[in-house]
Amino acid sequence: MHAVPILEATVEIHAPLPHVWELVSDVRRMSEWSPQVTSTRLRSGFDDVGPGAQFTNRNQQGELAWTTHAEIVDWAPGRRMAFRVEENWAIWSFDLEPTAAGVRLTQRREAPDGVSDLSHELTEAFLGGHVSFTQTLRSGMSETLEAIRSAVEVSR
Repeated sequence: MHAVPILEATVEIHAPLPHVWELVSDVRRMSEWSPQVTSTRLRSGFDDVGPGAQFTNRNQQGELAWTTHAEIVDWAPGRRMAFRVEENWAIWSFDLEPTAAGVRLTQRREAPDGVSDLSHELTEAFLGGHVSFTQTLRSGMSETLEAIRSAVEVSR
């Protein structure tokens, strides 16, 4: 087990909560916003996104591409969606909080059990090390949230 910092980014979205939830809760749309995710597909046997749904992400950074497998581990419609990545044990979540202007959307990456040895080794060998990759994730989270904000506010 290797400890990693909790990463968190927040954006204020001027739109009704149901509109924000509709986009954020559908993990299949992540490639529309994330600079690292190139595709997300539900795994065989899962027809809908919801509690316990499993999916596969295709990720890319520069010329390096890799696949991860995840499962939705927390699902509170209109409030929270979280998934755990099998390969590295990280839990990614989106929390929605109503505000006077719309919604405060927070994306978080935490690893309460640390990250797997495999993930640690691959990050060191191929992703520039943990300090560099953490910076990449932080900027990617901000980019993701801004893209979601833009998509929601434009679709209103």
